[in-house]
Amino acid sequence: MWKKINIQSEILYKQCLKKNIFVTTAESCTGGMLASSIVSVSGSSNIFKSSVITYSNEMKSLILKIPSKIIEINGAVSEIVAKKMAINVLTLLKADVSISVTGIAGPGGGSEEKPVGLVWMAIATSKSVVVQKNFFHGNRLEIRQKTTLEALKLANKTIKKLNS
Repeated sequence: MWKKINIQSEILYKQCLKKNIFVTTAESCTGGMLASSIVSVSGSSNIFKSSVITYSNEMKSLILKIPSKIIEINGAVSEIVAKKMAINVLTLLKADVSISVTGIAGPGGGSEEKPVGLVWMAIATSKSVVVQKNFFHGNRLEIRQKTTLEALKLANKTIKKLNS
């Protein structure tokens, strides 16, 4: 899995460098794994601004300015929260592209409505937001790795479509 993640991180780096794009992340269930994979590429300071890990609902509200009512109504693992995480971190950290992830890595914390392995991710630019719902299987580490890999793939797909 790490090899695939490293390949996607390299692709992200090359695309961002070529297009002069700065990227940032807002992470919950991955706990920094996404940012870590990006900065594992030598020279990543040329494309990576910063990351915010907002694991608790309180920090999602305090740092990313997501109204607590939205989290209360929809839950932290929801389309609207992933979208707001991406939009708000883009503005907060003054980047060109942001990647957000929020999910249930397990082994506990799931429900019938929101099972372990449910992950929402979003990619935001100044012009658009792409949101994707995922269901991953595996243990906690595997779900976090699969989330990181899929978020990088989605970011690469989005960045590829951006004009230079």
